[in-house]
Amino acid sequence: MKILLVEDEKKTVQYIKKGLEENGYEIDTAEDGLEGKKLAFANHYNLVITDVIMPGINGRELCKQLRAGQIDTPILMLTALGETDDVVEGLDSGADDYLAKPFEFKELLARIRSLTKRQPKFPANDHQLRIADLLLDLNKKVVFREGKKIELTSKEFSLLEYFLRNKNRVIPRAELSKNVWNVDFDTGTNMVEVYVNYLRKKIDRDFEKKLIHTQFGMGYILKEE
Repeated sequence: MKILLVEDEKKTVQYIKKGLEENGYEIDTAEDGLEGKKLAFANHYNLVITDVIMPGINGRELCKQLRAGQIDTPILMLTALGETDDVVEGLDSGADDYLAKPFEFKELLARIRSLTKRQPKFPANDHQLRIADLLLDLNKKVVFREGKKIELTSKEFSLLEYFLRNKNRVIPRAELSKNVWNVDFDTGTNMVEVYVNYLRKKIDRDFEKKLIHTQFGMGYILKEE
């Protein structure tokens, strides 16, 4: 079982990481909210444990952005803030549970067991296509990357959907032309290249990790570098 721990206090990180690994969990760590957000969108986790007060973005904002990006992973907040209003605000931001510091490690383990047994509070996501930190929702006709909504035209959406349904496979231009535009490939036009370029500008240009790659002489492939 894989857990993401977002916490800026090194001693707390060492304590939790060591204890969870001794109990058979695989742990990734992030020192601030922005790093935690990138990891959460780039990987699948069974649980996210996050502090509230930390650099980058705080834990509440991290929860909001993960939920806005359709990440339904259970979230447990750890914080020294234990007042009722703080608890309510944390839960309203999208967290599933709240544990005030200091805490007994056995209580943390009990919360983890409880949260990872629960069904996700979001609907089943068989209508969603993903790669890395990119999500396409077929029902809502929306696309997110790192939690940011990306506006696509109808044809760009269809092109991205075809890429996602055929990710990690080289797709010839003729195949894209036939299946996205329903026309036979015309070597005299650069229609496919133009739309792939449009799509790249929207889903790749402003992000460090590039997803659409050209296989010269063969076509295109959607994959993680």
